[in-house]
Amino acid sequence: MLQSYAPTLAKVTLFAGIDSADLTLMLGCLEPKLLSYQKNDFIAVAGEKFKSVGIMVEGEAVVIKENAAGNRVVMDLLKPGDIFGEVVVFAEDSVWPGSVVAQEASKALFIPRQKIIGQCHRICPRHREIIRNMLKIVSEKAMLLNKKVEYLTIKSMRGKISAYFLDQYRKFGQALFELPMNRNEMADFLNVSRPSMSREMGRMKEEGIIDFHLASVRIINLEALKKMVE
Repeated sequence: MLQSYAPTLAKVTLFAGIDSADLTLMLGCLEPKLLSYQKNDFIAVAGEKFKSVGIMVEGEAVVIKENAAGNRVVMDLLKPGDIFGEVVVFAEDSVWPGSVVAQEASKALFIPRQKIIGQCHRICPRHREIIRNMLKIVSEKAMLLNKKVEYLTIKSMRGKISAYFLDQYRKFGQALFELPMNRNEMADFLNVSRPSMSREMGRMKEEGIIDFHLASVRIINLEALKKMVE
């Protein structure tokens, strides 16, 4: 069954630099478990023990965290090929700090942590490559969380929106890009009201700073956008 997900797994950063033949061999060694979920199912629940690294192979999910007031904050959006649980799985007290919720019918692959860092009984030639990739993934996730904190510390809604669009501009290297999440998810991610965010984006469009249609955004006045973050 896992062979049907080979194209997706080949693009996962955990398996970067590993060819298809070695990946097939390693999946037998890693003994991953494939689980299915329906829309709104919890893939992981905040406070539960989390001893496996998860990989989305079908569907879409969000990582959410609730603050003291019970308000939901979207920490990350997961699509096929994305990894979750990598930050906490190797901690001494590996309790999942947030919840992972399926946004649609989804499937996730779970690899036990001891299979990643433990001694490979088959002496797979690429096992060390996986450990190296995992270190890179954890480092990059830490940087992403720092970026999330930056968004939350910006006081004005326009500043948060501008900072997010600037990051997408740098990521794609061009003024026209597709947003990786829908409006509701983006509002949760920036911790703002969805209607208020849409109104602010509309005002920015009227002022000739940006243009947008559905998930497509074009930055028209880059310098003005930068000043809004300052």
